[in-house]
Amino acid sequence: MSYLTASDADAGMRLDRFIAERLGVISRSRAKTLIEAGVVRLDASDNPVTLTAPATPVRAGASYIVTVPGAEPPRPVGQAIPLVILHEDADILVLDKPAGLVVHPAPGNRDGTLVNALIAHCGDSLVGIGAERRPGIVHRLDKDTSGLMVVAKTEMAHTLLSAAFAAREIDRAYHALCWGVPAKAEGEIEGAIGRDPRDRKRMALVSRGGKSALTRYRVERQFGAACALLVCHLATGRTHQIRVHLGACGHPLVGDPVYLRRIPAAATTVQVSVRHTLLDFPRQALHAYRLGFRHPRSGGKLVFETEPPADLAGLISVLDTHAI
Repeated sequence: MSYLTASDADAGMRLDRFIAERLGVISRSRAKTLIEAGVVRLDASDNPVTLTAPATPVRAGASYIVTVPGAEPPRPVGQAIPLVILHEDADILVLDKPAGLVVHPAPGNRDGTLVNALIAHCGDSLVGIGAERRPGIVHRLDKDTSGLMVVAKTEMAHTLLSAAFAAREIDRAYHALCWGVPAKAEGEIEGAIGRDPRDRKRMALVSRGGKSALTRYRVERQFGAACALLVCHLATGRTHQIRVHLGACGHPLVGDPVYLRRIPAAATTVQVSVRHTLLDFPRQALHAYRLGFRHPRSGGKLVFETEPPADLAGLISVLDTHAI
């Protein structure tokens, strides 16, 4: 239970905003939910008045009683799934997600997800996002994309990290192995991304109805004319952004099951055994290797980097050895 007294500067402020700012650990939407649930009262001597309108203007000098209920157990169950954790504290957790791990439960993947693993790993250290004791997923990686993710363990961390992602204040870089070699050693790929009108399971560059997207790339290494290892920086974070942008430029990712629909001409430039190794790679060759952000509580800059996982590193080694 919290007792909040409004100052003169607070006078006229919406009640939900006042509570969120004063408590500092919940979002405004969560404060709105609490008010509507009837757990906020105006302390009027021996007869507190329950307030249920989030837009109620705050009165200077008035005291408000806020009873925040404990977080409910998570609906997804915890499952003991191994995780590679690079950093963990009371507010956040940074991990290296393996390819093949779905981030969040959904139809077709009800369990065995990263969320299930985090619930089991964190246990009681999850203080709750909203009214549920669960991890706060502030960004995602596709199931078959490996690499770095940051997860919020508190509502404060979830709110501030989500805002940082929305404001494009997060440093994200990927290693992408694509077919062929871009004509320019570095450049930008820009184009709005939306649902492919011919296939709703795919994303595509669209002329209307999409969201603006910008990917910056640099060729880090090239393997003859067959492939190039790119460093890609996201200025935006759209669904399948790197995969769509590179595919639209004629350089789809090696192994991409969605955006690589025919054998690329670049495949003919390598010997047959290498060609089959590349064509048989079972996932998009994409790894989120760098993640930088400011800690939501301390404000300190954190930067993490990881090497490509064994499958992608092995594929690069084959190209090193055999590509012309």
